[in-house]
Amino acid sequence: MCMLNGNSIKFTKIRNVFHANSRIFLWIPTLLFLFSFFFFPLFKILALTFNPATLTDPNNLRITQHATLFTFYQATLSTLLTFALGLPAAILFSKFTFPGKSLLRALTTVPFMLPTVVVAAAFNSLFGQRGLFFPLSSFLSTTFNFQLSTFHLQPETFNFLLILLAHTFYNTSIVIRIVGNAISRLDSKLESSARVLGADTFHVWKDIILPILRPSLLAAALLVFMFDFTSFGVILLLGGSQFATLEVEIYIRALQLPNLNLAALLSVIQLIFTLIFSILYTRTINKVQTQSAPRFSTARPPKTHRERIFVFAFCVFLFAFFILPLISLPIRSLTRLEADRGQRTEVQYGFTTDYYEELFINRRGSLFYVPPVQAALNSLGFAGITVILSLALGYPAAYALAKPTRFEKFLDPFLMLPLGASAVMMGLGFILSFGRLIASPFFIPIAHTLIALPFVIRTLQPALASIPERLRQAASTLGASPLRVWQTVDFPILSRATLSAATFAFTVSLGEFGATLLITRPEYPTIPIAISRFLSQPGGLNYGQAMAMATVLMLLTTLSILLIEKLRFNNAGEL
Repeated sequence: MCMLNGNSIKFTKIRNVFHANSRIFLWIPTLLFLFSFFFFPLFKILALTFNPATLTDPNNLRITQHATLFTFYQATLSTLLTFALGLPAAILFSKFTFPGKSLLRALTTVPFMLPTVVVAAAFNSLFGQRGLFFPLSSFLSTTFNFQLSTFHLQPETFNFLLILLAHTFYNTSIVIRIVGNAISRLDSKLESSARVLGADTFHVWKDIILPILRPSLLAAALLVFMFDFTSFGVILLLGGSQFATLEVEIYIRALQLPNLNLAALLSVIQLIFTLIFSILYTRTINKVQTQSAPRFSTARPPKTHRERIFVFAFCVFLFAFFILPLISLPIRSLTRLEADRGQRTEVQYGFTTDYYEELFINRRGSLFYVPPVQAALNSLGFAGITVILSLALGYPAAYALAKPTRFEKFLDPFLMLPLGASAVMMGLGFILSFGRLIASPFFIPIAHTLIALPFVIRTLQPALASIPERLRQAASTLGASPLRVWQTVDFPILSRATLSAATFAFTVSLGEFGATLLITRPEYPTIPIAISRFLSQPGGLNYGQAMAMATVLMLLTTLSILLIEKLRFNNAGEL
């Protein structure tokens, strides 16, 4: 017994000494990383922005005003369209039970986990000029003399509609999750009492349900708007440089039409607005979490004829809206469309594997050509390095934040600042700060780590904070050394959170496009960069290879998530 008590006292002393003298050292790796690769590049951007030449150039101010207004315009329309689909879907999932509900709910969540490049490629494969919708429009025009021009849809307008639809496809799950959870937690007695007192459906929603749901609606709107506001890959790949949002304009002024002063000014404006939205969202979501308990189960089968029609029709619509873009990618990557132009347009279908075979062929015989399969290997390698860096930097910071002192509370907001900066802005900061050094491929996983690190810390922090101190003390009392305590107590609890954090870092790196587009070298392309290059080049073969690469990226992302989920399930079974 004396020996056990001695081990317990020894373990406690070691922990006290560590907390008292070594806590500051937990922050050194993370703060050095953020200072070197985020704050220093940010300082370079700020220095260039507040150059008098930048602020007094009328051309810079004109472009800035146009880009800012258009960014707000498209983000507002995208948010409204997302809510037009998301609110009925949230009511559907929270109020009713029906066969296939879990499958349909999972289907609506998949797009949010996919890289934006895949989402853009999916809509391109369905509605683009070489997409699967082309044969349908050709058939309608030749058979029924029915053309899109009947609705006066110019190519620019059609592309803009595709952008709005892609944003809706990508962000609807946010509304379903936030607002749907709030609806499912409503006390059904409130609605019943109001109807007993004579209130109709409109007044029940207006006077009772809507005030309760207002924080959830606002939180979902802010988050969706922020994602649409900072959208880059979807806009660039579906609309091109003609749709000059802040993100797209930064890219143009950094690479295509070099004007680093203007690019820096646009980056700061984008950062300011994003930080404002982030602060508003944080305050709003805290109110939602405060109102989230207790939970009431109100889901039931549809009873009335109107409810059955709503459930059936909306399920069919949701299934079609979310499944068609996803299945169009693999279908289009295996389909050759041949059009013979004459007095009439005839479209012929043909099954082919040529697009996948071409991924391994260098037909031009160029020494500088990088096969797409090498781009896939590059992406996997960069994702692996990102996981290692994110966990190595995230664990010490998360451990310190598990039981924060006043010092940790002060540093906490600085860890989240990269969330307020767009990936394109980070790429611009790297260009300004490191110049020719960014030729090194190691800067790509560094940029990816900056994006993933805040989420990795937020994933690990609750798990570390949830470890009961009494379990550690009990293990040490039974004779376990500090290392043994960590192996038997801490690690089993942290394994699931670690796998979740690793999954997020891996998928973020696999699909990251904005920063990579600015800093990558031609000899080190990633899968999203390869997709972008193929889509920007003319010819059916290049388009088919883009569809094939997007399909590969979609499968890699899905398989990585399934693999981590399987490992997480196995670990849960061992506990």
